[in-house]
Amino acid sequence: MMTSNKRKAGDAAGQTVLITGASSGIGRETARKLLEEGYTVYAAARRLDRMRDLEDLGATALKMDVTRDEDIVAVVERVKVEQGGTDVLINNAGFGLYGAMEDTPLGEARYQFEVNLFGAARLTQLVLPYMREQHAGKIVNISSIGGKIYTPLGSLVPRDPSMPLKDGRDCLRFELKDFGIDVIVIEPGFIRTEFGSVSLGPMLERSGGTAYSNLANRVLGMRDRIKNDDSLGSPPSLIADTIARSLEARRPKTRYVAGQYARPLIFLRRLLSDRMFDRIIARMAG
Repeated sequence: MMTSNKRKAGDAAGQTVLITGASSGIGRETARKLLEEGYTVYAAARRLDRMRDLEDLGATALKMDVTRDEDIVAVVERVKVEQGGTDVLINNAGFGLYGAMEDTPLGEARYQFEVNLFGAARLTQLVLPYMREQHAGKIVNISSIGGKIYTPLGSLVPRDPSMPLKDGRDCLRFELKDFGIDVIVIEPGFIRTEFGSVSLGPMLERSGGTAYSNLANRVLGMRDRIKNDDSLGSPPSLIADTIARSLEARRPKTRYVAGQYARPLIFLRRLLSDRMFDRIIARMAG
C-alpha cells in the first residue's frame, strides 16, 4: 500500500485516480492525459474492450456498471487492495435522455438517474473514508453547462448530472472542507464526443412519430448542423487538460467552465429573462 506522505496535492506520482465512463470521449482523453502526467489511473466503464489502448498506456481497465452496487464495491475494493485507496475520484459516467415528457417512459428516466446521479453518489460514499483518513483527496464531478441552461426535449434530463440533489455539489464541498477534501465541478460547453448521438439518437424513436415530431426533427437538425461543422465544438482533450489543471492546484476552483460557447451561454442565461432565452434556443433549433 502507498504511504500517506506520498498523497500530496499536485504530486502526480503519489496519486491514484479512479475515473468512470473512461471508454470514450472526455473520460478516455482524461485517462490518457493523467497517465501522461504520471498518475496511477484506474479506468472504469461497461465496455472493457474499448479501453485496451488505455491498458497499453499503463492504465488498469475495469469493467463497471455504475447502476450495479456489486460492481462499484468491487472496483473500489480492488483499488484499495492494490493502492491503499482512491486519491482522486472523477465521476464522468453519464448520459442525457431526450424526448418529450409525454413520450418518455418513466422507467427510462429512472435508469438515467441511477447512472448520472446515484452511481456517482455511491462511488463518492465508498471513497470518502480513505480520503478522510488521509486528510486529502479530490472529487471531480463532470457536469455540463446544461446544468445552467436548457435545451428542447430535455425535460427529464437532470439539470446537474454531477450530484443527486440540485445543489448537492455545494453541500458536499461544505461537508468535506474540514477534512481537506476538494469537490470540483467541471462544466463543459460544446464538446465533440459521441454524447450527442447517444443522447439524441433515441429521441426520434420516442417523439419522432408523435405530436412532438416537428420539434424533435428540428432538434436533430440542430445536432446534425453542429456535427457536420468542423468549426463547432471543442475537442475532449480541452476538458482533460482542464481536469489535470484542477488536480495540480493546491487550492482548486470550485467550478471550471471550458469548451466552446460555455461562457457566452452562461452569461446570456444570467443576463436574459426566461422568455428572451427561449427565443434564442428556438432560433438555434431552426
